[in-house]
Order: sequence, then structure tokens, then C-alpha cells
Amino acid sequence: MKLNIISFLLLLFGVFTSAQTKMNAAEIRQFTNLVSAESKKTKTLQANFVQTKKMDFLNKDLVTSGQMALQAPGMLSWKYTKPYQYSVIFKNGKMHINDQGKKSTFDAKSRNFEKLNKLIIGSANGNLLNDPDFTVSYFKNSSGNIARFIPKSAQLLKYIRQVDLHFASNQSVVSQVNMLEASGDTTTIVFKNTKVNAPVPASVFSL
Repeated sequence: MKLNIISFLLLLFGVFTSAQTKMNAAEIRQFTNLVSAESKKTKTLQANFVQTKKMDFLNKDLVTSGQMALQAPGMLSWKYTKPYQYSVIFKNGKMHINDQGKKSTFDAKSRNFEKLNKLIIGSANGNLLNDPDFTVSYFKNSSGNIARFIPKSAQLLKYIRQVDLHFASNQSVVSQVNMLEASGDTTTIVFKNTKVNAPVPASVFSL
């Protein structure tokens, strides 16, 4: 299945709504301090994921799965394994793609790519809480905490309306990432079997 660059980046996210209440100032301070402290200790992050994308022109949801690996300060591997093979790796300012055997490399240092790369990595490790490019609000529900991001950048708003990061109760690692795209399409990614600071083989960041 062929995806262009922006489609891939937008496929990483979605939006999800549930009964939520706003955090008070003390709850926000406690939550953000926890996430900030733990994210500074996080050198590597690995997880399996299941991604569900809802698109107006599709009768069925597009469900894919694969593995994600993150290594500080900015190496990211995102590999879809089912129902097709598609890999994207951010490394050394480059974005490397393997589309079912067809490989290509792009410069990821442009302002738009830098913002989108930072969005992906920040969503995975929680550092997005400190990103000045977003207005952040905080909520809680029966499952845990939610940080909601609205882009300030007109450029990002062309692609993204809202990003929700879900954290299980008393946890500092993102368990679910959701986004509402400018098109109205939505995507939900659920992370499973998350491992923090476990060794990551160098081969994970190669195609």
C-alpha cells in the first residue's frame, strides 16, 4: 500500500472522546511534573501498536499494526507489519522510507518536517507537554489523564486540528495517541507492551 509522506505522518494519529473533566491547577502541576521528570530519564522507548484510521470515503476502518522504537535525542523507527510492510525511520536529519521493498530518503530538516517529527517523538515520550507550538489543556477520566494539544502554527493547522495524548492512571508513558486531522479524518493509536530504557538493536534504525 503506497502512502505519501504527509499521509504517513497523519496516519500516526487520531481523535477519541469520552467522559472527561478538566484538571484543576494542583492536578495539572502534579501530572506535568511527573511526566517531565520521567521523560528526562527516558533514553529509549519501544512498543507494539495498533492503529485505527477512520476516513469518510472508506466504509471500513483502516486497521494496521507494527512496532515503534525511539532513541534519544531524535531517532525514531516506525514499522507497519500488518496488513502490509511499510517502514519510516528518522535518523541524522533524514527520513528513510521502505515501501514494501522500494526505498527512498528525504531531507527532514525543513521546518514542516521538523515540526511533524517533533510532534511524533514528543507524542511518544511525553515531551510534547513543553512544546510552545501548541496550546495545551488537561483532562481526566476513569482511565487516566489526557493532555490535549491545539496547534498554534497556521502551517500545522493545515494538517492537524487536535492531538490527544492519553496516560493511564499514575503513569508517565503515553498509552494512546489520538488526532483529529484538518480533513475531519481521525486516527487512534494504542501502544502495547511498552518497554522503557531497554536496549534497542542498531538494526532497528536501518531499512
